[in-house]
Amino acid sequence: MTGPGREGTAAPGTAVVPRISMEDLLGRYDVLYLDAYGVLIDHSGPLPGAPELVSHLHAAGKPYLILTNDASRSPETSSRRYEGMGLHIPADRIVTSGLLLAGHFAANGLIGARCAVLGTGDSRDYVSRAGGVLAPVGEDAAALVLCDEMGFPYREHLDAALTFLYRRLDRGERVHLVLANPDLVYPAAPGQFGFTAGAMAILLEAALDLRYPGAEHRFVRLGKPHAPMFEEARRRLDRGRAIMIGDQLGTDIRGARDFGLHSALVSSGIARVDELLSGAPVRPTYILESLEVSGA
Repeated sequence: MTGPGREGTAAPGTAVVPRISMEDLLGRYDVLYLDAYGVLIDHSGPLPGAPELVSHLHAAGKPYLILTNDASRSPETSSRRYEGMGLHIPADRIVTSGLLLAGHFAANGLIGARCAVLGTGDSRDYVSRAGGVLAPVGEDAAALVLCDEMGFPYREHLDAALTFLYRRLDRGERVHLVLANPDLVYPAAPGQFGFTAGAMAILLEAALDLRYPGAEHRFVRLGKPHAPMFEEARRRLDRGRAIMIGDQLGTDIRGARDFGLHSALVSSGIARVDELLSGAPVRPTYILESLEVSGA
């Protein structure tokens, strides 16, 4: 797919990925899509250059959106949290994977369905707003929705979810499995990392394979690298050439590539930039070494 903002990248190879400055990037692209964790923030606070970059984008009138696989916070909650870190990002600039649940529920007949949810209070609100009826984890439900690894007693509720899945599937009844946040790990702080909702999905899928070999019970994944996130971004902001700035090859960079967007990889999050030199299967258009903008 070609056209403004839909520019394919070269096939993976061994060529060195070119490096780009933030000034050059801002000059070449009309719209910025930015990941949050590993690009602008981690759990400890803002990453170097992030507050200044956001201020510069507003002062320059540069269109941007935050595309985050976080399904634990609403855009309003996220906006307040960013504000506390010195990042003035209005809620309408934030596209979360939790927001994608509404379209998925409508398209798959899940409005009115009983749903067990693993996540925070905002995660459960996402499911309610999408039309799901909340069910206590462990009780019978037509759907299991994984949003986040926080906000509940992890081991107790994960065990309860597995037990309910076994019981329902043993009866020959379907369970709709939804994963809002496909990320496996996230940057908690400089040099520190943690598991997130995608890791829970892999664990549950492995457990289902043990009991139902060949049945291939799999979660439907909504966030990056999958298309719904980028489709929502395009629906909200479609103004010429766009680039995705992220820290993970498997989500941010792969998703942008598959959607026909250019991408820039930062070195402040999950991906190791030096791995690109050894022929990584997914490669960004550029390496962005710093968020700094001269004069910002």
